[in-house]
Order: sequence, then structure tokens, then C-alpha cells
Amino acid sequence: MSPTHPGWLRLRWLFNRRAAKALLWTVVIAAAAVGANIAGIYLVGSIADWERWLACASGYFLLWRLCLYGATAYGWMWMRRRLLAREDDAQARRRLRRSEIAGVVAIVALEASLLMQD
Repeated sequence: MSPTHPGWLRLRWLFNRRAAKALLWTVVIAAAAVGANIAGIYLVGSIADWERWLACASGYFLLWRLCLYGATAYGWMWMRRRLLAREDDAQARRRLRRSEIAGVVAIVALEASLLMQD
């Protein structure tokens, strides 16, 4: 690496197609969430009524999240089998195990924070 281009100044990874797609999807999902809340507030009439409706529907949202977690687990197991068929070494297994632990910890933290709000 040359002294005129230190590694920490290289932001080439930020401008690749994969990062742009991820950023675009993040913005689209955030905009959809904001739009859903605005539409809900408009439909029920006020923020307080919207919060009440969300509290009443929380059981359905839990069921929805459990279905999403199940679909994600199914997809993960499919991807895991394919990855281990392609790279069946100890390093790949360690990377998978770390990813699995991180995913489960993130889901448990999310659900715990939702339970603590009630």
C-alpha cells in the first residue's frame, strides 16, 4: 500500500453494487415502516388510538414474527446444507456456528426488549 493511499482512506467497498443494494433495501424498508405507521394513524384517527390498536394486536404480531422466524430457520438450514456440502472444513463450521449464535442472540434480545415494553 502506498503512503499516499492509506488503507483507512480507501472507501471503495462503500461504493460497490452490493453495498448500494443493501442501503437501498434498508431505506425502502424504513420508508415502508414509516408509511405504515402514518397510514395507521390516519385510519384510526389519532396516535393514542393507533398505540391502543397496536397493543391489542400484539398477539397477532407475535404470531407473525414466529412464522417469520420459522421461515428464516428453514432457509438457514437449506443454506447451511449447501454451504457445508461446498466447504466442509472446520473453519466453515466455526463461521456458521458464530453466525447462528449471533442470530439467536439478536432474536432473543429483540423479543426480550418487546416483552419488557409491555
